[in-house]
Amino acid sequence: MKLKPGCAAVYKQRHDEIWPELVALLKADGIREYHIFLDEESLSLFAFQKKSSDASAQDLAQHPIMRRWWAHMADLMEVNADLSPVVVPCPEVFRL
Repeated sequence: MKLKPGCAAVYKQRHDEIWPELVALLKADGIREYHIFLDEESLSLFAFQKKSSDASAQDLAQHPIMRRWWAHMADLMEVNADLSPVVVPCPEVFRL
């Protein structure tokens, strides 16, 4: 994912104030850890999640809370027509 220039502080603030209903939705989907990192030079975001072994098969992208969050964040980052963040796959190149 990628931020728009000048939006890093607001992006962090909005995540510091994440909606309780979104946290509940993510946890209900089996997400037990969610990390987002920012490369301040390129404004690239890298995110990964750890899900529990009993994670649900729920499609978060279709959930109204997720769609509201995307709309809330759309002014800060590169987004698709449906306001979902533009995501570029990062294939794994090493694991120890």
